[in-house]
Formats: sequence, C-alpha cells, structure tokens
Amino acid sequence: MSISSHLFPSGLLARGFVIAVWLAAMIAGGAVFGQTTDTETGEEAVIPFALPQSGPFTPAEIEIGNDQAIADWFRSAHANAASQAFSHWDDEGEINASCATCHSGEGFRDFHGLDGTPAGVVDGPINVGGVVDCGTCHNAGLAQIEEITFPSGVVHPVQGVEASCLTCHQGRSAGIDVVEAIAGLPDDEPNAELRFINPHYATAAATWLGGYGAAGYQYEGQEYSGRFFHARPVASCNSCHQPHTLEVEFEPCLTCHLADSPQEIRIARQSYDGSGDTSVGIRSDIMANADTLLGLIEAYTVEIAEAPVIYDGNRYPYFFSDANNDGEIDMSEGRPVAYSAWTPRSLRAAFNWKLVTADPGNYAHNPQYSLELLYDAIADLSGPLGIDMDALNLLR
Repeated sequence: MSISSHLFPSGLLARGFVIAVWLAAMIAGGAVFGQTTDTETGEEAVIPFALPQSGPFTPAEIEIGNDQAIADWFRSAHANAASQAFSHWDDEGEINASCATCHSGEGFRDFHGLDGTPAGVVDGPINVGGVVDCGTCHNAGLAQIEEITFPSGVVHPVQGVEASCLTCHQGRSAGIDVVEAIAGLPDDEPNAELRFINPHYATAAATWLGGYGAAGYQYEGQEYSGRFFHARPVASCNSCHQPHTLEVEFEPCLTCHLADSPQEIRIARQSYDGSGDTSVGIRSDIMANADTLLGLIEAYTVEIAEAPVIYDGNRYPYFFSDANNDGEIDMSEGRPVAYSAWTPRSLRAAFNWKLVTADPGNYAHNPQYSLELLYDAIADLSGPLGIDMDALNLLR
C-alpha cells in the first residue's frame, strides 16, 4: 500500500482528484469564473470572485479595503458581545423590546423601521447576541431619518449617522419624569411610593443638548445653558470621536487648547468648586461638585428624611437602605433593600447627580449645563440642612 493510499482512503482520494481536475478545467476555460455574455443583450456580465482567478496565493495578499475599520470596530465597546450591555438578556433568550433599540443592531433597525416594519416601535422578538453592528450606522435608510425624540419630549433634527448616536445616548428618563413623580408632594416628607428615577447610562447626547434638551431636573426660576456649540469644525459626535474605535482624536483640540489630555482642558478662568484652583481641567470642578452633592444627599437622608441611604454604583437601583446607619446596606431574604424614603427634594437632587455622573465626558459635551445642574441641586439641599451657600464659595 502506498503512502498516499494509506493516508487517504481510495474513495476520498478519487473524489478529491475529480474535484481538482474539474476546478482546473473551469479556471483554464474562464467561462464560469470570469465573464459571460448575455445572449439577449450581447453585454458581458462580470461574476464576482470569492477567490483570485489564479494562484498560488495567500490570504494576506487579498486586499480588503475597509479591513482596518472592521478591526477597529471589532475591538471597540460597540462590538463587545460579552459585555453586560449586550449579554444581559442571554438567559432570557431575547432582548426586551424597551431595551433592544440600543442594545442590538437588529433592534435599532426595527425601531426606526429600517427593516420594513413600522417605525417608532420595536415589534420583536429581538434575538440575543447582537451588538452595535455595521448596519446600525451604515444603513442607507439613516438618510431618511430627519429627527429624534428625546425623553423630555424635545424633537431634535439629525442628519445621517447622527441618528444612531443620538438615539442611543439620550438616556431613558428626563427631568419631566421627576416633575410628574413629585407633583403636589411636600418637599421634605418621605413618600414610600417614590422610587429612584434612573436617567440611564452614557447620556452624552442628553448632556450635549443641555437646557434645550431638558434632560435634567431644571429648577423653577433658573436659566440653563442650551446645546453646547464648540468651535465651528466641531459640529457632531464624529468631529471628536473616531467612529470605529470610539476614541477621542485629541490632536485637533490642540489648535485652541494647551493641555496634555481632554480631561485637562479648562474652559474658564474662574473656579466653580470653591477650591480656587484654575490650573486643572474643568472636569475637576464638575467632579468635585458632584462629590459635594452626593455628600449632601447622604446627609439629607440622615438629618431630614431620617432614613439613611447608601449608594452602590455596581448594582441597580444604586441607592439602598441603611436604616440603622451602620454603613452597611440592609438585606432582606439575601437581597439588598432598595431605598424607599425618597422625598421630592432628595429625589430631584439624586436624579441630577446621576445624570451628570452617567456621562463620563460631561466636561467636553456640556460643562456649563453639568455645573448648573449640580449647583442648583446643592443649593436646594443646603436650605433644610442649614448650610450657607456663600460659605461653600461655589459658582454656578
């Protein structure tokens, strides 16, 4: 027995030989893999090749025009199918319709009617395993989407891929939801029917539109900065974010700003957090005031509501009960007890705090609006806590 017959059974060897001869004949003839002539029109029709017409060749020699873009996208958060943003529904077998718009390319196309279904609703069911795929941002139908409705009810005009960005980074709730929840209730009286209203995550678009978009709880009698207009070349998300890696292209910032990173850019010559330090980026002021506000929320729940709260950003609904004020979250049947002693004053402050901190790029998307929301919430809590706002030396 020859080596070839030992390694390859005679039947497989014979079939392999026949296939090889057939492929060689087809390639040599060029009739199937090259061009054919339409007998009616006489025109030559080009048949696309899955493989080069002749060899030998290696895969590395096959040019793919957008291979770098694909590789960048594949390594980005938008393509991370294992992340909580896309795997949360795996055990359920399908993605909830209310979540599918932003947590699956299939759901996004369904919501906007790009799959032929009615727009404005996810018909479902939407399969698990999807991500923000190529068709989410490159679908030709995006050109037909002219406006996006935000949770506040504001309808904002969009062009092209802006529809993708603003659909999924607008949050799920707005200040109007807080207004409706606390309507007619005493400011400082705990109400067991009130629940924390979560603005959701990565709320960049909501921050960007500012007071015009009305994402935050906007206190009566106050004016708020509108959409954050940057320098003229900066007009959309793609002006700063590389669309496939999602990374910020910092070099254009250096045209106007002297800094080593976006976080170190300062847009003002005054201190908003009372520190007097203007050598740091405006992000520092925003984060300092956010820390101050969270501290006041915690103090308020102890001194005014008489029902201490603990914040845990790793599990929903983030704010939990600590009835005996021992610094430990209360447990019931092995589960943490959600905080249920909200007052209208604490609820609106917590909403604004979460909205600002849910956008890690708030310092670039709309620093003025972020600072205004924080300042007004701090001022609102300082009254019943007996804190002198002037002593804090904050600026709005």
